[in-house]
Amino acid sequence: MSLAEAVYRLTKQFPKDELFGLTSQMRRASVSIPANIAEGYGRESTGAYVQFLRIAQGSLKELETHALLANRVGIMSELDAANLLSLAESIGKMLRALIRSLEK
Repeated sequence: MSLAEAVYRLTKQFPKDELFGLTSQMRRASVSIPANIAEGYGRESTGAYVQFLRIAQGSLKELETHALLANRVGIMSELDAANLLSLAESIGKMLRALIRSLEK
């Protein structure tokens, strides 16, 4: 959930006219990641868990794309984008490792 917290802190600085644009999209994607991990964990089967982990991976990639765009259009600094993408990368590695271990 640290990624979602970081996204909420960063997007507070976005222009108000982005409230229903990138702000909303980034917040939704960032919250979707831990929510899908939790929902999958609560399912009865390993296959369902893996399916939700893959959905979380998709949300993570969506968030990465939004961060890159926010930087390109000048509403997120290069440093903030780099820090966010670094955190996203480490979470992505953990998700991939967990999926691999469950698929064995």
